[in-house]
Amino acid sequence: QVQLVESGGGLVQAGGSLRLSCAASGRTISSDTIGWFRQAPGKEREFVASISGTHPTTYYGDSVKGRFTISRDSAKNTVYLQMNSLKPDDTGLYACAVRLTYGYSRDSPKPYGYWGQGTQVTVSS
Repeated sequence: QVQLVESGGGLVQAGGSLRLSCAASGRTISSDTIGWFRQAPGKEREFVASISGTHPTTYYGDSVKGRFTISRDSAKNTVYLQMNSLKPDDTGLYACAVRLTYGYSRDSPKPYGYWGQGTQVTVSS
């Protein structure tokens, strides 16, 4: 059974930092593309960042470029999201997932599966 578990969320003041973790079990994700998405109340799920498996390539949503960094530790079967210079607009439930298919735009959540339960990030002003 494949399971992704996110951790590291919390309450932080604007300008602060958090590091989220996405730990996988039941599947070796070193060759998978892993994506981070977030969803705020009343809003659609938004692409945050992704990292590919082989020769890792990273992509970021426009709203987080220059502030967030996605990385992976294959030995720990874990993907991280370092979030700096946080803003109140970054508030939301952050979840990671495995890309299972292609043929969609890079920021679409549709090709992703094995979604974790998410970790809440709240940024106060």
